[in-house]
Amino acid sequence: MGLKALRNLEMLQLPLSLLRTAQNHPMLVELKNGETYNGHLVACDAWMNIHLRDAICTSRDGDRFLKMQEVYVRGSTIKYLRIPDDVVELVKEEVKEVRRQQKDQQRAKRNLQGVRGGGQQGRGGVSGARGRGGGQHGWKAVQ
Repeated sequence: MGLKALRNLEMLQLPLSLLRTAQNHPMLVELKNGETYNGHLVACDAWMNIHLRDAICTSRDGDRFLKMQEVYVRGSTIKYLRIPDDVVELVKEEVKEVRRQQKDQQRAKRNLQGVRGGGQQGRGGVSGARGRGGGQHGWKAVQ
C-alpha cells in the first residue's frame, strides 16, 4: 500500500478513531431535526451510532429539557458532534505513535532483508550462476 493510500485510509478512519478515543468523555450531539444531546459517550460503532449515558436532551426550540439515563442515537440522524479539545489532542498523539511504529517496522524489515541475502540478491550475484555468465559451479559458458 502506497503512502498516499495509507494517508487516505487514515483520514477515512479518523472520525471513528476520534469517537473511540472520546469514550467516557462528555460530548454534545446535534441531530438533523435540531435536538441536542449532552452526555458521556459509552460506545460507538462503524456507522457512527452512539450510546450516551447521563444525557440531557434539549428540544429544537430549547424550551424542553429531558434527563435520560441512557440514549442510543442512530448515526444517520447526527448533524454534528462536539468533542472536548483534550480528546482531539489524544487522537493526534495516537496517530503520531502509530506512524512511529510503522516506521520502526519498515526499518526492521529493511534490516532483516539485508541480513538474509547478504547483500547479494537477484540473478547474476556471486552465487547466481544462472544463464550464460558461468559461475563458481564448474560450468562453462557455451559459445
